[in-house]
Amino acid sequence: MKFLFKAKNDAGQIREGLVEAINWETAAQILEKNGLIPITVQEQKSSMLFMKSFQKLLEGVSQKELMTFFRQLATLIEARVPITSALHTIGEQMENKYLRIIVKEVEDTIGDGMPFSEALAKHPDVFSPLTVNMIRSGEASGSLQKAIVFVAENIEKSYQLTSKIKSAFYYPIFVFSVAFIVGFLVVTFILPKITALIKDMNIPIPWYTAFLVWLGDFMNQYWWAVLLVIVAGVGTFVYYIRTEAGRYEWQVILLKIPVIGTLARNIYITRFADNLSALLGGGIPVVRALSIVSEVIGNHVFRKIILRAAEEVRAGGTMSTVFLQTKEIPPIVSQMVRIGEETGLLSQVLKKTGDFYSQEVELTTKNLTTLIEPILIVLLGIGVAILVVGVLLPIYNIAGQL
Repeated sequence: MKFLFKAKNDAGQIREGLVEAINWETAAQILEKNGLIPITVQEQKSSMLFMKSFQKLLEGVSQKELMTFFRQLATLIEARVPITSALHTIGEQMENKYLRIIVKEVEDTIGDGMPFSEALAKHPDVFSPLTVNMIRSGEASGSLQKAIVFVAENIEKSYQLTSKIKSAFYYPIFVFSVAFIVGFLVVTFILPKITALIKDMNIPIPWYTAFLVWLGDFMNQYWWAVLLVIVAGVGTFVYYIRTEAGRYEWQVILLKIPVIGTLARNIYITRFADNLSALLGGGIPVVRALSIVSEVIGNHVFRKIILRAAEEVRAGGTMSTVFLQTKEIPPIVSQMVRIGEETGLLSQVLKKTGDFYSQEVELTTKNLTTLIEPILIVLLGIGVAILVVGVLLPIYNIAGQL
C-alpha cells in the first residue's frame, strides 16, 4: 500500500511525499527511522492513482522532455545543489503534469533514503534500463553529474535520430492520405455522375470503362460498408502489430522491405553501438551491458542476436563470433567489434561505429525524401490517367460520333 505523508525533519522543515508500507503504523515507523516526525499519514486513494494514469495517457513523456530534465538536473548538480532540491526546483517549473508527478515521486523516494538510480527504476515506463544503469554506475564511481550529462546526451542523440526518421515520412504520409481521401470521394460521388452519360447511351464500351462504371455504382451504394471495412482492417492491423507475435512478425517484414529495411537496420545498429559504448564506458560489465541494450534496441530480431552474443560472452566467447554468423549485422560491424575486442578498445570502436551509421541514417533519410517525391507524382499521374482513359476518353469519342 502507498501512503501520502506530511512530516517534519530535524531542522523543522516540512516534507511531503509518498511511502510504501503494509499499513499506517508501518508507514509512520518508516518515516521515524528516516528522521522524520509524521504530521499526517493517509492512504493514497484510487482516485489519485486514476488521475496519474489519466495524465500519463493524456501527455506521456517525450524524449525531448526527458532530455531537458536531465540537462537541467546536471546543471544544478554541477552547481552543488542537493539532488532533492534540484528535483524539486525542476519539478515545479515543468509543464508536463505527468512528468511532474513522476519527478515528485522520485524526489520523495530519495528523501526516504533510496539512491537516485533506484528511485528512477521505480518508473520503468519513463526511465529506460539504460538510463537507470548509467546513473547507478555514476553513483558507484562518484561521478553522478557526468553520468547525468551522458544520459542527457544519449537521449538527445536518440531524439535527433527519431526526429530525422519522422520528418522523412511526414510528407509522403500526408500526400498519400490526401490522395486517398480525394480518390475515395471522386470514386464514390463524382465518378457515378460522369459514367451516367455512358450508361444512358447504351452503346458498347471497353472492359476497363465497364469496370469503372461498375465500381462507381458500387461505391455510390455501399461506400459506408467499404469505409467500415477499411477502418476495421486498419484497426485490426494496428491491434495485431501491438501484440507480441504481431510485433515480431512486423519487425521481421520491416527489415526485408527494400530501402526501408536498410534504413531500419542502420537505425538499430546505431542504437546498439551508441548504447553499448555508453554502458561499457560507464564501467558496466559486457554481459550486463548487452542485456540492457537488448531491452532498449526496439527490435525483436536484433534483441535475440544481442542476447545470443551475451550468452556467448558469458560462456567465454566473443560477440563478434555471433555477429559474423548473422545476416542482419553487416560484416563491417562484426569486424569492427572483433577488432575492438582484440585491442581492448571496444567502447571507442563502438562509438566510432555508431557515429558512422548515424551519418548513414541521415544520408538515407535525405535520399528517401528525394526519391519519394517522384514516386508520388508518378502514382498520382497513374490515377489521373486511369480516370481519363477509362471514362473521359470514351465520352469524348461518343460525342465525336454524334
